[in-house]
Amino acid sequence: MASPPPLQGVRVLEFGGLAPGPFAGLLLADYGASVLRIDRAHPSAHTSSPPPPTADALTRRKSSIAVNLKLPSGLALLKSIIPHVDVLIDPFRPGVLEKSGLDPESVLLKLNPRLIVARMTGFRRDGKYKDMAGHDINYIAVSGVLSMLGRVNEKPYAPGNIVGDFAGGGAVCFMGILLALMSRERTGRGQVVEANMVDGSAFMASMPRFAQQMPLWGGPRGKNMLDGGSPYYDTYKTKDGNYMAVGALEPQFFAALIKGMGIEDGCWGGKREDVRTWPKMKEIFTTTFKSKTRAEWEGIFDGTDACCTPVLEQGELRQGCFEQRPVVTLKESPGFAFKQGAKQAGEAVSGRGEGVDGDGWVSAGLRPGVGGEAVLQQWLGWSKGKQYELSNGGLEANEESSRARL
Repeated sequence: MASPPPLQGVRVLEFGGLAPGPFAGLLLADYGASVLRIDRAHPSAHTSSPPPPTADALTRRKSSIAVNLKLPSGLALLKSIIPHVDVLIDPFRPGVLEKSGLDPESVLLKLNPRLIVARMTGFRRDGKYKDMAGHDINYIAVSGVLSMLGRVNEKPYAPGNIVGDFAGGGAVCFMGILLALMSRERTGRGQVVEANMVDGSAFMASMPRFAQQMPLWGGPRGKNMLDGGSPYYDTYKTKDGNYMAVGALEPQFFAALIKGMGIEDGCWGGKREDVRTWPKMKEIFTTTFKSKTRAEWEGIFDGTDACCTPVLEQGELRQGCFEQRPVVTLKESPGFAFKQGAKQAGEAVSGRGEGVDGDGWVSAGLRPGVGGEAVLQQWLGWSKGKQYELSNGGLEANEESSRARL
């Protein structure tokens, strides 16, 4: 019988935000943590007609309470919860928690010495950008990563917000939380975890950065082996307007590729490693791939070691019943399933439980105030009218609790 999810019993408070902070919370929830989002007060929160979902779509298995932290009674409620939780996720710019009266060192860790305060910022907390607003594109720009992305003789190209917000942001913050939980097992003490998207994205680019001192990545942007310069590490348009992805770096894979393409080795005028042959080779590859549909190329390359695969779109994957799964399979203590009905399959790779609405393809979001009171009851045995009240769209500590915490 499988063990419980690895984070079962871990209680997390997540201040409402977008992208990296919620992504860290999502990963925690997927592996068993109980995540309670703190939203701003809203006139309809905690009523039978709650407000619409916020813009945050990373809400799987989370609940919400609405709290007005500008009111002493709202702040007191949060302070009364802090001693009973394991993790607090702070997605705000530097100084926001401190101005709210929730300084991590002098307030939060005093209330709960075992608390892990995970702080997620875009820029570093030092340096000239620390007080500036920004988004993913800005963080990967000053980290040096953006300068490495794009085609030759074109401007740098930002790949959505995947590199900064998620790979270098939320996932790194999640890792920091796990490291702090491990440390707490030895020391009994919590700590402040500081993650930022500049350092996170820079670290993700360690290999390309080191490779800039080598032939692998020593040329200008777009002229290197792995950044679109090499003909055998690129994408190609097919006859029907779709695309194939080619990654045939090793000689044996390259041999399988050109065999499937029906072209002769060296017809581009030299050895494939010679960058002077790349323009001609790319021209031949471009023309060849346009001669067949994507389905025809799939028929040729499926099951081979040519490292040639279709570029599949999200819509067709969903229509084809592609299963969204937990990010990593734990054989003995799997995380929760996304796909409904996964429990019947009984395979750790799909996760445990019944899955969620949307099967991991769509998110219904989370309405402020929905599900959170049940979590307070489950965690602490609290109920409305006793430990807290609803006032002006937010939960507040009752007078006795407020006096105790202020």
